[in-house]
Amino acid sequence: MVKLGLLVRLEAAPGKEEALAEFLRQGQVLVEQEPGTIVWYAVRMGPSTFAIFDAFEDEAGREAHLNGRVAEGLGANADLFAEPPSIEPVDVLASK
Repeated sequence: MVKLGLLVRLEAAPGKEEALAEFLRQGQVLVEQEPGTIVWYAVRMGPSTFAIFDAFEDEAGREAHLNGRVAEGLGANADLFAEPPSIEPVDVLASK
């Protein structure tokens, strides 16, 4: 049962919107290798606004994800962002 999550808000740098969208699409392959990441969604909320939502059964899964390859990629591709990503830990109250 998922109990914990992360909500990551991303704002693309001008002209980098499609590059950020592709970066997120490619991130799926990396996340599929993380057994502790139960749910992972990358979404576009507007022309330059994106988000990632992921969920975990426990803190160990969340920490493994925070130290995983997608997180490394966020740091290594700072030029894609208008501002640093906002990473917010959340509690999952209900899920289906």
